[in-house]
Amino acid sequence: MSYQQKRGKNTSWRNGLMRNLATELIINERLEVTETRAKELRCHVDKLITLGKRQDLHARRRAASFLRDIEANEKETALQKLFNGIAKKYKDRNGGYTRILKLDNRRGDNAPMVIIELV
Repeated sequence: MSYQQKRGKNTSWRNGLMRNLATELIINERLEVTETRAKELRCHVDKLITLGKRQDLHARRRAASFLRDIEANEKETALQKLFNGIAKKYKDRNGGYTRILKLDNRRGDNAPMVIIELV
């Protein structure tokens, strides 16, 4: 059972977490998170990059409804970086835009940690 499919948890909290993590991954192109969060995040980021490859208004609005309005740098937002930079980088790739690399377990609670990054 994946991280997102767990029942009995606060779904708005989970959806907000995935929105924040997806936005940060697009901005920084690399994150260090737990393994279950990375596996669920991979689904969301792959869908966002596929939307970015379509390059139409409807895809841009769907991606904008999911991503947070955070500036990647002083001249572009996360949405602009997705459509102008990342999507053009993967225009000839049919999927598998992310890579998960395993790290040591976290010290406090022994949770398996990974690095998720854009390929």
